[in-house]
Amino acid sequence: MHAIVETGGKQFRVAPGDVVRVPKLAGDPGSEVALGKVLAVFQDSGELLVGNNVGEARVNATIAGHDRADKILVFKFKRKKQYKRTQGHRQDYTEVRIRDIVA
Repeated sequence: MHAIVETGGKQFRVAPGDVVRVPKLAGDPGSEVALGKVLAVFQDSGELLVGNNVGEARVNATIAGHDRADKILVFKFKRKKQYKRTQGHRQDYTEVRIRDIVA
């Protein structure tokens, strides 16, 4: 069984036992959390649960830890004008371990 969930403005395909990096969530490592909105739930046979069943579905997870992603460099320049700007960015994320999908 797997599900499509939306959290932090992004969509993720999750199954029980998966470890997923999602945008930062509030909570301490080891605490339980229910992931955002469940968009779809699929059975092992490939059957899609839609309609009222999806509204009742929940994806339960455990926070494994918080960290920051690798640095990316943002470099801007305008040719022939001697304009250059370099800026770095590291995105915060939370690693969650999917415990179960309740449909």
